[in-house]
Amino acid sequence: MTTFQSLGLEDQFLQAITDLGFETPSEVQEKAIPLLLSQNIDIVSLAQTGTGKTAAFGFPMLQKINVDSRTTQGLILSPTRELCLQITAELKLYGKYLKGLNVVAIYGGASIVDQSKQINKGAQIIVATPGRMKDMIGRGMIDISKIEYCVLDEADEMLNMGFYEDITDILSYSPKDKNTWLFSATMPKEVSVIAKKFMNHPQEVTVGTKNVGAENVSHEFYMVNAKDRYQALKRLSDANPDIFSVVFCRTKRDTQKVAEMLIEDGYNAAALHGDLSQNQRDLVMKSFRSRQIQMLVATDVAARGIDVDDITHVINYQLPDEIETYTHRSGRTGRAGKTGVSMVIISKSEQRKIKAIEKIIQKSFIKKEVPSGMEICEKQLFHLANSIKDTEINHEIDTYLPKINKVLEDFSKEELIKKVFSVEFTRFYNYYKKAKDLNVEGGGRDHDDHGDGKKFSDDSTRFFINLGHKDGLQWMDLKDMVREITQLGKDDVFHVDTMDTFSFFNTDTAHVDKVMEAFKGVQFQDRNVDIEISKDRGGRRGGGRSQSRGGSRGDGRVGSRGEGRGGSRGGSRSDSRSGSRSDSRGDKDKKGGFGQKPKFGEDRPKFRGKSSRSNDRPKEKGTGGKRRRRM
Repeated sequence: MTTFQSLGLEDQFLQAITDLGFETPSEVQEKAIPLLLSQNIDIVSLAQTGTGKTAAFGFPMLQKINVDSRTTQGLILSPTRELCLQITAELKLYGKYLKGLNVVAIYGGASIVDQSKQINKGAQIIVATPGRMKDMIGRGMIDISKIEYCVLDEADEMLNMGFYEDITDILSYSPKDKNTWLFSATMPKEVSVIAKKFMNHPQEVTVGTKNVGAENVSHEFYMVNAKDRYQALKRLSDANPDIFSVVFCRTKRDTQKVAEMLIEDGYNAAALHGDLSQNQRDLVMKSFRSRQIQMLVATDVAARGIDVDDITHVINYQLPDEIETYTHRSGRTGRAGKTGVSMVIISKSEQRKIKAIEKIIQKSFIKKEVPSGMEICEKQLFHLANSIKDTEINHEIDTYLPKINKVLEDFSKEELIKKVFSVEFTRFYNYYKKAKDLNVEGGGRDHDDHGDGKKFSDDSTRFFINLGHKDGLQWMDLKDMVREITQLGKDDVFHVDTMDTFSFFNTDTAHVDKVMEAFKGVQFQDRNVDIEISKDRGGRRGGGRSQSRGGSRGDGRVGSRGEGRGGSRGGSRSDSRSGSRSDSRGDKDKKGGFGQKPKFGEDRPKFRGKSSRSNDRPKEKGTGGKRRRRM
C-alpha cells in the first residue's frame, strides 16, 4: 500500500498530513505528487471532483517554492471565490510548518485595496479568480513575471464560464518557461485547446477514464410532466427522510424561486447563487455543513466551492445547459469513499439528454418511479420507528414518569404505539391519500406538444424565432424554452415547428404583448434571440416571416438589438461588448460576464402570477424555514 512517506514529501509536510488525519494518498495524489516533485514538467491531470486534487498540486508547489523569498512564485487560478478561498485555506494547512509562508486569495466581492496590501507584504503563492486577477494585473497591483508554477484548477469549468480570454491575457504576463499544471474533471475540446496553446508537451495523468462519473455514485431519473417537477422534488425528499442534498437549477432566478418554495413548504432549505454577498454565502455554507440545511439549492457555478464529504443525494431539478457539467454535479456526492445517488427529474422531451449523459459518464441511468403518497407514508413511518429505537434515553425524565404513567394507564402497549405513531403518520396520510401519480411513460410525443390537436383560429398568432436544429433544439426543447421565458401554460404554446436555423410557434393573440416583452434582451448560447410575428398564422408548415421590421411592438422584432429601432438594420448595437469585465466575473452563472444582455433563463422579470406553492405536503403553521419534525 502506497504511503505519503513514499511520495518524496519532506518531513514538515508529512507532519502536516498527520495533523490533518490523512492516512493514504488518493489515486491522483499518488500519481501526480512524485511526478511534480521529481521533474519540471507541464501536466494535464484528469480526475473527478472530490478526489484530492488540491493536495496533488498543493504539496509539490509548497515544497518547490523558496519560502525565504518575497517574490510571487506560484499562481493558482480557480473559477469561483468559494473555491479560491477553499484552496487558500488548504494550502495554509499543508504549509503550517513553513515559517514565512504567505498565501493570498484574490477574488471579486472583497476590497481590492486590502488584497493589494496583502500582495505587497510578499506572497509566494497567489490563488485567484480570473476576473479579479486580470483587473489587478491591469492596475499594476500584481507582478507574475517571475512565477515558476501556474495551476489551472477546474479548467473545464473556467472555460465553460467564458474565461478563455481572461486566462489568455493573464498568462501573457507570465514567463514562457514556467511549469503549467492543468487539473480538470472532464476533457472537452476547449481544455485540449488551452493545453496545446499554453503548455509544453504536457504529460497526462488520468484517474479512472476520461469524462466518466465517479464509481460509487448511482444515477437515477424520474420522468414527470414539466408542471409536476416541483411536486416530484418534494416527494423525492419525503421518500428519503435523512436526505442531505444539493439541488441544482440552471439559473439564479430558478434557484432562488425553488429554495423559497421549499422553505415555505416547511423544508430545511436555502439558496446558493452568485447574487449573494460573501457574508450571506458564508452563513449558508456554515448552516449546510452543520446540517441545519438539508436541501441546498444551487447554481452550477456557486456549487464549485462546496466541499462537503457526506452529501447523500444530488438532485438535478433541471439538467445543465452543457451536458458535461453533469459530471461536476454528480461529483458532489459519493466523496471520500462513500456512496451517493444522483437523481434527475426530467420531462418526456428531455429523454435524449439522458442518453447523451450516459455516453459521457459511461454509466447507465436507472429509470425509477416517483414514490406514491402511500409509499412515502410507509417510509416516514419506519423512519420514525427507527428514530425512536435509536434515541438515547434522557434519565432526567425519570422524575416525571409516575405522572406520565398515570395519564396513560388506561391504554395497552399496542394502543400507546398506535397513538405515538399516529401523531406524525396522520399528517402525511391525510395529505397524501388522494395524491395523484406523477409518473409519465416515455416514448412518443408529449401530450401537450405541437400535435395536441389545437386548431388555428383568428385568435391565434404565429411567431418566427431565430433558433433551430443547429442550436441543438428540437420542437420539445423550444416549446419548453418559450413556456419558461413567457410563463405561459402548457396549452398556450402550440404548433411548434423547428427548422435548421429558425423555428415557428403559435400562441393565442391575447398573449402577443406578453411574448414580445418576455423575449426582450434574451440570449441563448451567447447569441441574441430575435423574435417577430409571422405573416402566416400557421395554416401551412413554416409560415412566412413578416417583412415589417419597424413600427410598434407586434409588427417588429423584439429589441435584442436595441429598443425603439426603426426599419433599418443599421446603427450600433445597444449592448456594448467592449470594456473590462467585473471584478466578480468568477461569480456569474453564465458565460459572457456583466455588461451584456441577459441569457435565456436569466434576469427575466419575476413571474407575478398565482402562488406555485403546493398542496402536496403537510405543513405545520409557523414552521417557515426552521427544522421540521419528520416521522
